[in-house]
Amino acid sequence: MRIVITGASGNLGSALLRTLAGAGHEIIGLSRRPPSGSVGVQWRTADLSDPAGRDELVDTFTGADAVVHLAWKLQPGWDEATQRLTNVIGADQVLTAAATAQVPHLVVISSVGAYTKGPKDHEVGEDWPTEGVPTSIYGRHKAAVERLLDRFERDHPDTILSRVRPGLVFQSSAAGEIARLFLGPLAPTALVRRVRPPIVPLPDQLVFQAVHADDVAGAIALILDRKAGGAFNVAADPWLRPEDLAKALGGRRAKMPLSALRGLASITWKLHLQPTEPGWIDLAASVPLMSTARIRALGWKPQHTSTDALDELLRSMRDRGGDARFPPLGSRRRDVSANS
Repeated sequence: MRIVITGASGNLGSALLRTLAGAGHEIIGLSRRPPSGSVGVQWRTADLSDPAGRDELVDTFTGADAVVHLAWKLQPGWDEATQRLTNVIGADQVLTAAATAQVPHLVVISSVGAYTKGPKDHEVGEDWPTEGVPTSIYGRHKAAVERLLDRFERDHPDTILSRVRPGLVFQSSAAGEIARLFLGPLAPTALVRRVRPPIVPLPDQLVFQAVHADDVAGAIALILDRKAGGAFNVAADPWLRPEDLAKALGGRRAKMPLSALRGLASITWKLHLQPTEPGWIDLAASVPLMSTARIRALGWKPQHTSTDALDELLRSMRDRGGDARFPPLGSRRRDVSANS
């Protein structure tokens, strides 16, 4: 197949390239700053936030068997308008170009962050409302893209449209960039594992799901192979609870009110001490736990547990490890696009 991947140099994009490499596919990777040295990928420069690039997108998409849209911007956290240019306007450009080029299969990476507030004690299916968490920039943008997908689905019923909604996506080679995005460029990431706090204060509501990037890539490859349309939740077992996160960090969990954690995040964000806007706390505390029955029915089975994925990430923060072939995101870039 001829597959075009937007955001191909990011966290999930690098994993998807690993999965598809050597499978005989013709891969075209789109990125704002294409990396060098990636074997088996035709790299092209694309800025999805620039309307002037739409014709070039159409040219790139023409003749493709599938387009996988991964590109997403998480920073600068203080500038929602800039993020929206890539996340929402960029997604609209990809959809419009795919329709014009008559691409037969479009796979768009959404997120658990698209879901409306839901339960933390049982799992919900893909029919759970996708109106996002209004106080979260990420949640608002993911919900906006879901509405674009609804419209695309109505207007182009002959196109296979697949929506992939993963939990938190981890892999070792993304550790440095994830730390920079959420802790800040000056964060001493090596201390995450070397300093083991005896007490880790966390709210009860921080129950979440995670998945290794390679397992999400495997789900995407399966969806492409089966030409499977519709929405697919993707997450590994087990659920990660506050106690699990505290243990992974080397300490014992102590209860902390959600309002206190959000207040701390809000103050430090407003002072520009760290880049994580407080809406991320609302998102983590609100999004539901997802059932993965639908993707498993296609034959998907994760090769990593959620605990393994988290531990790999934290180990890599200590060791500063990475994949030299597909370095996700680019450790020296300030205006980074990532995914989930």
